[in-house]
Amino acid sequence: MSPQDFERLVAGVTGQIAARPLDDALDAWLNATWPNGSPTFEALAQACRAGVAQGWLCNREAGGLRYGRIFKALPATHGFSVDVVSMKDIAGPHHTHPNGEIDLIMPLAEGATFDGRPAGWCVYGPGSAHRPTVANGAALVLYLLPQGAIEFTPQV
Repeated sequence: MSPQDFERLVAGVTGQIAARPLDDALDAWLNATWPNGSPTFEALAQACRAGVAQGWLCNREAGGLRYGRIFKALPATHGFSVDVVSMKDIAGPHHTHPNGEIDLIMPLAEGATFDGRPAGWCVYGPGSAHRPTVANGAALVLYLLPQGAIEFTPQV
């Protein structure tokens, strides 16, 4: 797996969702179309695991998180930036999604959850906010951000 192969794989997903609103209907569609165990889900999960092992994904570390933005919002990814984060029993920094966020949850430990959700997709609508939390073990999370928009909450 190379970053270029990974970009093509992600583009196959973003090309089908770029014109859709980020809402509960998209969440349901993603989980019905590419559920945990489906060929697309497994290809993305394997690509993420390979990218981490090869060192081009999650190549930064801070506060107990391994993370990295592999692609800024590009025409090839239909205007989505692509980040992958490795988390284990931790809450990340609070942030807002001005344009929404699409997450692919890939547990590395059986029973690991992201924001209380198991393996699969999670969609946050525009203006939503959260403190991303992985519980019950380790997980990789792929983040798709329209136009790469994210605003971290200042810590006081």
